[in-house]
Amino acid sequence: MSAGLPRLALTAGEPAGVGPELLVRLAATPLAAGLVAITDRGLLLRAASRCGVPLQLHEDDGRPHAHAAGSLWVRHIPLAVEERPGHPDPRNARHVLATLVEAADGCLAGRYAAVVTAPLQKATINDAGIPFSGHTEFFAQRTGTDVVMMLASPALRVALATTHLPLRAVPTAITGEALERTLRIVHGELRGTFGLAEPRIAVLGLNPHAGEGGHLGREELDVIEPTMARLRAQGMHLLGPLPADTAFVPAQRGRYDAVLAMYHDQALPVLKSEAFDRTVNLTLGLPFIRTSVDHGTALDLAGTGRADPSSLIAATQMAIELIAHRASTSPSPLRGEGKE
Repeated sequence: MSAGLPRLALTAGEPAGVGPELLVRLAATPLAAGLVAITDRGLLLRAASRCGVPLQLHEDDGRPHAHAAGSLWVRHIPLAVEERPGHPDPRNARHVLATLVEAADGCLAGRYAAVVTAPLQKATINDAGIPFSGHTEFFAQRTGTDVVMMLASPALRVALATTHLPLRAVPTAITGEALERTLRIVHGELRGTFGLAEPRIAVLGLNPHAGEGGHLGREELDVIEPTMARLRAQGMHLLGPLPADTAFVPAQRGRYDAVLAMYHDQALPVLKSEAFDRTVNLTLGLPFIRTSVDHGTALDLAGTGRADPSSLIAATQMAIELIAHRASTSPSPLRGEGKE
């Protein structure tokens, strides 16, 4: 039975954050997959002790094993210094990056079917003198692919045309080429990974009221609408550009399968306010499935044993579901479909 189960790589993120405690609580959850924690063994045992949760650790042998509640297989990557909950230490930055390298390279080599990441502290890695802007950008660079960030809840999927940019930099970043590339990735993943034969994507405008016919900005007229027209002509089902203030009302939601927002805070507050503990962060466009929590390191909760594992559990369950979708869906291009 275990031979047919997918092996998931789990990273613990910032050692001084809630990530290790979330992994410990995830280990207690029945799941139809093999779980391999890529982190320091002692970090997990100390987290289990703080949470008052029994935990058995097994050295990963590279083979598929059915998950037994209360246990984890571990690929040991040692910390530089022991963690102090709530107090990130830049000396552990290279440990964090090493776990991501093993997860990504392991997926590329076929050792893992997907990677599920706990939150990390970007500032701490930068404080160590290592340029780093986030999981999404790291995995894109490691695999040499163009990617898109998506957050998904049981009721809503939201992809982002731009991610971690200052607001003043967003209009310049939204070019016809970049928007087309993003929409192709989202469309291809909705088909190939989510199993939607004819996905419908709602595209938000950048400006209030989607530009009000050019009176509140010309990005819709000059960039967004022409790009959508080209892709519609190639068979994509695209709605919009829609005003962001009405795109999420119940009467609209039945018209689309996913939303493409122009910037980070345009749509994510809607999603997180509705389903914060059930929302999953995904990286689309990678050659493997990557899911994550929708929250940060919660340093104020680290070490208390009170961190809620719901988002990590949802991320793990979604990874398992998407692996099954990919296995049952005929191959389709994920990044270059429709290119002439």
